[in-house]
Amino acid sequence: MPYHIETWDDIERGHLRKELRQVHLAYVQQQAGIVLAAGAKLNDDGTDAGGGVYIVDVDTREEAERFIAGDPFHAHGLFREVRVQRWRKAFFDRQCLV
Repeated sequence: MPYHIETWDDIERGHLRKELRQVHLAYVQQQAGIVLAAGAKLNDDGTDAGGGVYIVDVDTREEAERFIAGDPFHAHGLFREVRVQRWRKAFFDRQCLV
């Protein structure tokens, strides 16, 4: 059952995004078995919008929360807010699934 996780950076701790980027990417890669999609939110001009989105395929909310808690961005306090919600995979990989 997929979960959508959206994060918002603490502006005062924004420097952590650049400092922790490589270790964050390594963490997400280690979790590739459950990560359907992930990426930073961007402004229209391509600059960092201060947050990210993850779609993870796990069985419970607790597993989704454990996933984001283990992300170095979260573990080091980059996020001011994190929202975890169940997500229905209705259209995925250019295919309608419902």
